[in-house]
Amino acid sequence: MTGMTVNGKPLRFLMDPDTPLLWALRDAANLTGTKFGCGEGDCGACMVHVDGEALRSCLITIAEAEGRFITTIEGLSRDRSHPVQQAMVAEQAIQCGYCTPGIVMAASALGTPRRKSPRSAPPNRANSRARSRAPGHRINIRRWPRPLQPPLWRLRQLPE
Repeated sequence: MTGMTVNGKPLRFLMDPDTPLLWALRDAANLTGTKFGCGEGDCGACMVHVDGEALRSCLITIAEAEGRFITTIEGLSRDRSHPVQQAMVAEQAIQCGYCTPGIVMAASALGTPRRKSPRSAPPNRANSRARSRAPGHRINIRRWPRPLQPPLWRLRQLPE
């Protein structure tokens, strides 16, 4: 039995310890906001926070996640009020929406303090880029600090 804290709640999984965290979250915990994209860690659709660090859940086993703090898109904000979610809407950065949770999780980890886990962290398999499944659509989240604040053109008052 593998235990971890998911979105602030302690969970135990009665699954094979080599099961990818992605499938434990989706199938056992019914947290379907974390998406399956490629299964190889290339696309980032399965991104979650592990102790505050954005990692691809298709590459982490539940044994590696044992005792860790996991945050999924469902735990980031119940009412979609997180600044990254607001920026995605304000900048119209959403296409079909399938990879959006992974992009939001990757971007939101940039300003998240990391929790110290009693276990040492696995190597960072996530980088600071997330890719959309749409052909030719790649989002570089290193350019995101600007949208995290309200767009200036929305703050200016129009002349009367």
